[in-house]
Amino acid sequence: MTSAKPLALLGGAGALAAVGTAAAAHVWARHVEINLFEIRALDLHILPSGAQPIRVLHMSDAHLLPEQTKKREFLRSLASLEPDLVVNTGDNVASEGAIDAIARDIAPLLERPGVVALGSNDKYAAGKRNIFRYLLRDPRPKNFRDGVQNEPLEVDRLVEKLTAGEWTNVSNVRALIELPGCDIEVVGVDDPHLEHDEFPPVDPACAARTTRPSFKIGVTHAPYKRVLDQFVDDGCDLIFAGHTHGGQLALPYFGAIVTNCDLHRSQAKGLSFHRGVPLHVSGGIGASPFYNMRFANRPEVTLLTLRPRLT
Repeated sequence: MTSAKPLALLGGAGALAAVGTAAAAHVWARHVEINLFEIRALDLHILPSGAQPIRVLHMSDAHLLPEQTKKREFLRSLASLEPDLVVNTGDNVASEGAIDAIARDIAPLLERPGVVALGSNDKYAAGKRNIFRYLLRDPRPKNFRDGVQNEPLEVDRLVEKLTAGEWTNVSNVRALIELPGCDIEVVGVDDPHLEHDEFPPVDPACAARTTRPSFKIGVTHAPYKRVLDQFVDDGCDLIFAGHTHGGQLALPYFGAIVTNCDLHRSQAKGLSFHRGVPLHVSGGIGASPFYNMRFANRPEVTLLTLRPRLT
């Protein structure tokens, strides 16, 4: 009997410590790490022989609100990277008011060659959902594919803003981008998470080879395997995607818990391979305003320097 009270006190102290740790983790994820933006650098020897190096800025999932001043400062800073090509894999905004804001913040980047593939939150405002749904095999609500549960955004105005300069909307479209020393063939799809993707047929104008080296990339918002397979079958040399937020909440030494699609959690961000083709998934710049937190997984963009193959 004499030992019961100390054990009870120890148990109570342990419970308090657990609650305190959880509260501290929440504060860190919600107010600190969500604003610890990173620029990752990656070199890939993947271009054909004779091509000049290409600096590609891969950005995704800003989920911007106009009042997010720290995120907007980070977006404005990206112009200093001076990329040769910008690849934007969608979910740029979280509200109607953010359309003008993001166009202003990335205005210098819009004057550089670039492509954008739309995500669901480029079309529909973010909405509250049961966060535990993300643990399901398919976390989408029954009507999510039509976006009917969220307020529609002026997606045409967003696209107009983003393509007013040198960017091309490659949602279900092919494009050809001419860079110094290399032609970039692009095949893109609209958001597979909404099942709005329609793989574009071969365009003879884009498929025509020139005397210069050429390189093909696939661009999608959500990296569903069925779409990645289509990119591989189409002959893409490199695939870009976003959507996963790098898992958003990760565990140290374990990594992402979920990917919000059928991609394995080990491929939630960074460089991996799909059927032998390099796949780069952006960890993303932000998160839904209703779950605006990140843990063990800082917000990021990636600057990839593509170089000629070594052999």
